[in-house]
Amino acid sequence: MAVKVLIVTGDAAESLEVLYPYQRLLEEGYQVDIAAPQRKKLQFVVHDFVEGFDTYTEKPGYTWPADLAFAEVDPSEYVALVIPGGRAPEYLRNDPELQRITRHFFEAEKPVAQICHGPQITATAGVLAGRTTAAYPALEPDVQAAGATFRDGEAVVDGVLVSARAWPDHPGWLRAFVEVLRSKAPAK
Repeated sequence: MAVKVLIVTGDAAESLEVLYPYQRLLEEGYQVDIAAPQRKKLQFVVHDFVEGFDTYTEKPGYTWPADLAFAEVDPSEYVALVIPGGRAPEYLRNDPELQRITRHFFEAEKPVAQICHGPQITATAGVLAGRTTAAYPALEPDVQAAGATFRDGEAVVDGVLVSARAWPDHPGWLRAFVEVLRSKAPAK
């Protein structure tokens, strides 16, 4: 039976922040399922940093099917959770099924990777307090309001939580996450 990792996301998630961990974890030998509010084809976006802009720009990105709806997820079947960023966490954080899923991973001390705006989900689920996390730098006040410590870094490890700022941090973020994941739940 395959060892499974869950990615939770939705429309307007950053394409790279979903697909890079998806492919990297498949490469490691894990089965990876993508869950969203409903089973449907999701529309991801591409965020870029353009000289002269005060913040990132956004363009349509890849589409990808969700394997499961949040309500269908039994988190006990998964060894780890990945929470991509983009704009999706802004509206996903209010979903009670996603809050249920997220709390399970923290209560069970299973590895969690979050990036960019992902901490909006863990903060709303009530599991970020007392932890140290990276996030998109504009979220520093949100992280602090949730009772956590913000660290501006590409791969911030706090126990089973591995976090990063945004997609340029992928190599360090996934390297650190895979190390934590292998120590807790090897793929083979």
